[in-house]
Amino acid sequence: MSRLYMIRHGKPSSTWGDEAAADPGLDEAGRAQAEAAADALMALPEGERPTRVLSSPLRRCRETAQPFADRLGVAVEIDPRFGEIPTPAALTEAERGPWLRQVFTGRWTEAKGDLDYDAWRRGIASALADFGGWAVFSHFVAINAAVTTLMGKEEVLAFRPDHCAITVFEVGAEGLRLVELGPEAQTQVL
Repeated sequence: MSRLYMIRHGKPSSTWGDEAAADPGLDEAGRAQAEAAADALMALPEGERPTRVLSSPLRRCRETAQPFADRLGVAVEIDPRFGEIPTPAALTEAERGPWLRQVFTGRWTEAKGDLDYDAWRRGIASALADFGGWAVFSHFVAINAAVTTLMGKEEVLAFRPDHCAITVFEVGAEGLRLVELGPEAQTQVL
């Protein structure tokens, strides 16, 4: 068995509805959170510490991953499967927030859009099984996708991971197993 750590990005410089919301970087608090997450990951025992770093392609995740990658002396690898939940193409940025709020209060099978969101969430959990020994920097909904799949829950939200919360999984012959949820916080997601 090997450990896999899924880390929510740090606090972004803007949120839904802001002009820069499409791909914001981190604000000052988010940069401090990224440094603290890197410290926490480096403090893990050597056999449990991730040796590779994977990130969503979005800037806030890449910027959160970079301090840990720098400490390890490795490059941040990008995988779009761990990006944000795909928003229906027909929605404007202003419509995205209300759509997400509706999705967050329901079940995966009820999410309306351009794809099968229940299959999307199972795909995230399945893909994670290939990343034992990695730190994967991702998003609120993608982390919930993995967690709800492993917990057998149909609701979109199983918990509210704080910025830079570290959720721990194990990867073994039987696949992916949830070990520990990261810290929760009140968040502006809903």
